[in-house]
Amino acid sequence: MRGLYGLTAPTGNAVLTSLVPALAAALDGAGPALLPLPTGGTRDAVLNAFDLTQPLERDDVALVVPTSGSAGDPKGVMLTAAALRFSAQATHARLGGPGQWLLALPVTHVAGLTVLVRSLEARTRPEVLDLYGGFDVAAFVAATARLQPGVRHYTSLVPTQLRRLLGAGADLSTYDAVLVGGAALSPDLHDLARDKGVPAVTTYGMTETCGGCVYDGTSLDGVDLSIGADGRVVIGGPVVFAGYRLRPDLSAEAIVDGRHVTQDLGSWSADGRLEVLGRADDVILSGGVSVPAAMVERVLTGHPDVAVCAVVALADPEWGERVVAVVQPTVADRAPTLADLRDFAADRLDAAALPREVVVLGLLPVLASGKPDKAAVRSLVAART
Repeated sequence: MRGLYGLTAPTGNAVLTSLVPALAAALDGAGPALLPLPTGGTRDAVLNAFDLTQPLERDDVALVVPTSGSAGDPKGVMLTAAALRFSAQATHARLGGPGQWLLALPVTHVAGLTVLVRSLEARTRPEVLDLYGGFDVAAFVAATARLQPGVRHYTSLVPTQLRRLLGAGADLSTYDAVLVGGAALSPDLHDLARDKGVPAVTTYGMTETCGGCVYDGTSLDGVDLSIGADGRVVIGGPVVFAGYRLRPDLSAEAIVDGRHVTQDLGSWSADGRLEVLGRADDVILSGGVSVPAAMVERVLTGHPDVAVCAVVALADPEWGERVVAVVQPTVADRAPTLADLRDFAADRLDAAALPREVVVLGLLPVLASGKPDKAAVRSLVAART
């Protein structure tokens, strides 16, 4: 049986000297499968949960990518070499062909790792941003200038990075595609990117599907997309993961007839595109109405005075739960009021989904992936009551 090697996730040039060769060997079957290890407090939990002394369940697995469970327990998503290669090839086919990538995301997460897989498939050397001290706009601009002429240029960002780049006047129009995922891309940010000539492509997917597999609401070729009777998004095709490391019980729940039953609620737009409403386990029950928190976040982030928004619930004697908008303002001394946000969202959200309280934070806590840390946000809000 194939072994599993834990590699401390590097950053900067070490990505090219240590991770890329090991990843290439894992994809080719010449080396062990890789487990990118975080450097923070979750490292021991990951090592304990995935037990490197035990062989892999399948010999075709190339990567085991840690992701958090609903209770915060780490799960190891097993991705086969075939799934990763298919994802990379399908991405390049959708974007117009292979090219050179700029890595601006951490390689502890699938979005960063798939940038490297695409680079290996394209046989191009990626530019790598050193994220040790956090995301830096000037460093990104400098790395963009180093991209090779005469080839297609791609990068992958989270919305917060895109907003910071555009706010600093960075020119992203030289890219052939800028993939934006990890969190919902608000309409105002999407419009701003378009006005600046940025070829932004919204992506949807998760670690269990080798990252993004739905671009601008349409699945990549070969990826099957449907919505189950319970409203959850179901994804099938070659990108689906091989199961959770040492957790056959969780694997059986998440993979049904070879298809991944996600934790996301979805619907179809009028033109047949997927619209993700939010997580099935992140729904606020206000006045007897189920309110997907992500749907409210997506709308409120469109307010010009809101840079980042996380929506959480607090117990309410009248409504059961009330919708609380936790916002990071775009300008520190110009935070939106509750009335501002309710007026802005009045024609976009049902009455039950409108926020009933606003909490302003100078900086929202975020995960290493760049997404708002909802657990930390809930703790901060609870501590203020």
